[in-house]
Amino acid sequence: MSPKKKLVVVGNGMVGHRFLERLVEARGTERYDVTVFCEEPRLAYDRVNLSKLFDQAKAEENDKDATHDPAAKLALVQPGTYQAAGIVVRLADRAASIDRAAKTVRSVRGDDVPYDVLVLATGSYPFVPPVEGKDRPGCFVYRTIEDLEAIRAWASRPEVQAGAVIGGGLLGLEAANALQSLGLETHVLEVAPRLMPLQVDEMGGAILKRRIEGLGVGVHTGVSTKRIAGPSDDAAADARAPVSRILFADGGALAADVVVFSAGIRPNDALARAAGLDVGERGGVVVDEHCRAKNDRDVFAIGECASWAGRTYGLVAPGYKMAEIVAAELVSGESEALGHFDMSSKLKLLGVDVASFGDAFGLEAGTHTLCLVDSVQGVYKKLVVSADKELLLGGILVGDASAYGQMLAMVQSRIKLPAAPDELILPERSGKPRGLGPDALPMEAGICSCNNVTKGAICNAIATQNLTTIGAVKSCTKAGTSCGSCVPLVTDILKAELRRAGVVVTNHLCEHFPHSRQELFHLTKVRQTKTFDAAIASFGRGAGCEICKPAMASILASIFNEHVLKKEHVGLQDSNDRFLANVQRDGTYSVVPRVAGGEILPRQLIALGEVAERYGLYTKITGGQRVDLFGARVEQLPHIWRELIAAGFESGHAYGKALRTVKSCVGSTWCRYGVQDSVAFAIRVENRYKGLRAPHKLKSAVSGCARECAEAQSKDFGIIATEKGYNLYVCGNGGMKPQHAQLLAQDLDEQTLLRYVDRFLMFYVRTADRLERTATWFNKLEGGLDYLKSVVVDDALGLCAELEAEMQHIVDTYQDEWRTAVEDPSVARRFRAFVNSDAADPSIVRVPLRQQHRPATWQEKQEKQTTASPAREENAA
Repeated sequence: MSPKKKLVVVGNGMVGHRFLERLVEARGTERYDVTVFCEEPRLAYDRVNLSKLFDQAKAEENDKDATHDPAAKLALVQPGTYQAAGIVVRLADRAASIDRAAKTVRSVRGDDVPYDVLVLATGSYPFVPPVEGKDRPGCFVYRTIEDLEAIRAWASRPEVQAGAVIGGGLLGLEAANALQSLGLETHVLEVAPRLMPLQVDEMGGAILKRRIEGLGVGVHTGVSTKRIAGPSDDAAADARAPVSRILFADGGALAADVVVFSAGIRPNDALARAAGLDVGERGGVVVDEHCRAKNDRDVFAIGECASWAGRTYGLVAPGYKMAEIVAAELVSGESEALGHFDMSSKLKLLGVDVASFGDAFGLEAGTHTLCLVDSVQGVYKKLVVSADKELLLGGILVGDASAYGQMLAMVQSRIKLPAAPDELILPERSGKPRGLGPDALPMEAGICSCNNVTKGAICNAIATQNLTTIGAVKSCTKAGTSCGSCVPLVTDILKAELRRAGVVVTNHLCEHFPHSRQELFHLTKVRQTKTFDAAIASFGRGAGCEICKPAMASILASIFNEHVLKKEHVGLQDSNDRFLANVQRDGTYSVVPRVAGGEILPRQLIALGEVAERYGLYTKITGGQRVDLFGARVEQLPHIWRELIAAGFESGHAYGKALRTVKSCVGSTWCRYGVQDSVAFAIRVENRYKGLRAPHKLKSAVSGCARECAEAQSKDFGIIATEKGYNLYVCGNGGMKPQHAQLLAQDLDEQTLLRYVDRFLMFYVRTADRLERTATWFNKLEGGLDYLKSVVVDDALGLCAELEAEMQHIVDTYQDEWRTAVEDPSVARRFRAFVNSDAADPSIVRVPLRQQHRPATWQEKQEKQTTASPAREENAA
């Protein structure tokens, strides 16, 4: 057996990782000893979704305030994967130079690593314009996780209030989203006359600008930055001062405490240039159709650092294709040749859908154009049609890109246009474009550009492996696992194939109820079925299970709002609801009083401290502006709550699938930027909905201005103050897959906003699946935001009066669950460790792990020093 060749890969970004994946799949590690240089301190991660890092960090707020590493959710490599494949990774080690004669790569640590084959996957670096002051403290680029962490750390300073992004392209708008999510006043500066000049035309740019300005982001187009300045006009004194303002070439200025440069990227080819490899006119290692360097057959370049046919490619799909070609070339010696790369893209920037595909600007001679401009809804759709009016050549979509996947497939597969092409951009009432469907696409149609997956591959996987869920299709084919823009089309294909195969996919709750949760809610309400036993007898079978009992408990509470520990309901509850508290890992329980809007009286703070001291409880401020008390034994719960109720507290419902918190900033009462009294309104909102039981827990927030300090856009429903009233956002958060909320309505007075929230919440309670978050529910709604608006705002279903009445019933029948529990002896008796005794369970011993491992507070250190002082003096004497 011939000895293995030495393969060195420089770079472990998304493209470098895809190359290693394909190499391992093709059993290439049996032929090569592989060494990887990874400059960053972590293995490959999803840079496409980098901006979600901030969203995930915010969404980690949960009942126990557990700490997580948001960056881990972007990881593309599971721990131990490379090692299991025999790949050596030099983590946080940069390749410093290449000696092509000796065929070695020298690292910054001074090690020489030999190679027979070298693959360069060094990616790109952010371009920073030669602007005076670009190196001031407070100036950043937007490229890596470390960049984002540095921005977040700087933005946490109390003096940092406003930020600006230089660059209004794809990455610039991503960076603006990050700054806004940090609660900063945000501005975008673009030298071109419109945003995203490479993707959208003048009209599309105007609609996009209006949509983004409507989200509270300042947009400045046609501006050239002259200098990044500090606070002083004295150049000598100001030389090292942090950024304070941006000066424009036309004499204008903008206040900014942080500046992010996102003005494009450049191929990271310095290593290749120094080694004497040929580079293109615009940078990048010149490669042939198999990604081999032009002047060295033992060197390959893939991704953004490669120049093919005179250009470089900044999207992930071309890089993935290059990675797959090189892996095949090294293992079998046979690979397809590089061809034309489709540069179509679909993104959600600051919550606004933007897509550009094919010949978006109509550059081909004789083309025709169809346009839909809806400045009211903020939607722009443009289709470019061939000269013979037979084919779709390209298009631009702003505000509504739901049809992107099917339109792109039409372009790539050269499918003839329908008789009335305008049907492609004129939506029906359901919100679905007409004239399209997965059946119209040929099997060779490309569905997932990132992973090069065709419709035929998806259909074959569904048929041969009996796939019935979108998750299974993604796992099997990789379609939809990168940028995700093709997921709606993949879902449509799955549904069509299942129907064709005669498969009936049910959404029954469980074997005891042959109905969906939505159907069960309807049946329970219409038939006024007030107990689980009556429901089983009326439209179920058997005795029930751990799935249907809590689900029916939630439905009964949402409709009739009876106490959850009432005799006929108590057996349905899960362990947390059964004891009106969250059970912790050591067998004790947490106590979480409601603090509406975050406002609390001094005497209530004292009461919390006294209770915690008396019962030896651990105290923690939560992300929802409440105080958690941990470590209570079950028999202590009624005693603790009697004291808290006497101090004016109510149950915080932290144990239930119900409204948890309504966060607030200090609003116009205290903040100089506040435009409305967010505290008072947050208290009103929380007190209105505090008794609502739902399919999943609910969180809300009210921000007093567009700076968004209460993080309303990450909540199930969030409210942001404007000069004219309030904007209402819905269906944010999403648990493990956080997403921004959707703007449902703008500039509402308080009463109108509450009516809309009533309708929205009850519509969600009626129609969502069990344990389904509002974000997941929204993503499955036919027609998306347009449909939800039609129901909640326009009353298209004629349900609004009924939904409002249902919510009013919840409000009118509210009862503090803990007050009811402690005042009813039959309920209070349930809070005992033993059925026949009030004694404590001796087997529960609190092990204060948190106390053992947490660092001492400043006060504890001072107390320790004070206590030790006499002894030190005595020893000294």
